[in-house]
Amino acid sequence: MALIQVNFVSNALKRTVPLQVILPVDKGDGSGFVNGPEQRYPTLYLLHGLFGNYTDWVSNTRVQMWAEEKNLAVVMPSGDNSFYVDQLGPNNDYGAFIGEELVELTRRMFPLSRRREQTFIGGLSMGGFGALRNGLKYAETFGGIAALSSALHLFEFAPGDPRREMLMREDACLGDWQQAAASDKNPAVALEELTLRVKAKKAEFPRIYMACGTEDGLLQANRSFRDKLLAAGAPLTYREAPGIHDWNFWDAQLPQVLSWLPLETSAAGLNSGNVHVEKK
Repeated sequence: MALIQVNFVSNALKRTVPLQVILPVDKGDGSGFVNGPEQRYPTLYLLHGLFGNYTDWVSNTRVQMWAEEKNLAVVMPSGDNSFYVDQLGPNNDYGAFIGEELVELTRRMFPLSRRREQTFIGGLSMGGFGALRNGLKYAETFGGIAALSSALHLFEFAPGDPRREMLMREDACLGDWQQAAASDKNPAVALEELTLRVKAKKAEFPRIYMACGTEDGLLQANRSFRDKLLAAGAPLTYREAPGIHDWNFWDAQLPQVLSWLPLETSAAGLNSGNVHVEKK
C-alpha cells in the first residue's frame, strides 16, 4: 500500500496545502502487482477533526490495512479548524476546496474512479460535520457519506442551549450565527435544498452512515440530525455503540464504515506486517 505525501497550490485557498493519499497501486502477491495498470480506484475523501491535520487518520487508526483489503484509495486533506465550509473573507473557500477542487485535482493526479457510486466522503467530529455538509451540497459528486461523532451541535442547537456547550468557540469561523444557520453552511439547510432537488427528480440522495458513542457529548446532536435525515427519506444507516469522543471509537468504527461501503474485499498485498511467512 503506497502512502503518498502531496503538496499543491489550491486555487480555492490561495496557498500551498498538504494531503496524504493511500493508494493500492503497489499491491502485490510476491510475484508481481495484482492490480492492472488501467485500474481506477474507488475513493474515500476522509476529513480530520478540530485541532487535527492530514496525518491524523494514518497516525491513529489502521486505515492503511483496511484500505488495502478493500482496494480503496483514501485521500486525507488538511482543513485547519474551518468546519470545511467557505469562510468570511477571501482565500478561505474550504467548502469549494473539499467538494470541488480536491476531487478534481486528485483525479488528475491519481488513477481514481470518476464514478459517483465509487466516490465517498467521510470524517470524524468536525470532519463528520464537513462530510455531511459537503456530501449533501455536492451530492452529484459523492455517492456515500460516512459521519462519525459529528460536531452537529453548532446548528442543531441554538446559542444558549446547554446542549450546545462549546470547547472554545469552535463556531468563530462561521461569522454571524443566524446568517450561517440560514445558509447551506448548515447541514440541515443543505439537506433541505437537496431534498427539493430529489423531489424534482434533479438529484439523488447519497447513502449515509452515521455513528456516535453512547457516552459522547455530541450524541443528542447526532440523534437530532438523524431524525431530519429520516424525515427527508434519505437512505440512512445509523448506529450507536459504547464509547466516547476518541480514537478508540473511531478506529473501531472505520472497518464497519468500509464494510458498509459498496466495496469488494480482496486479498491483502505484501507489506511489512504480511510477508506470507509460513510455519514449518
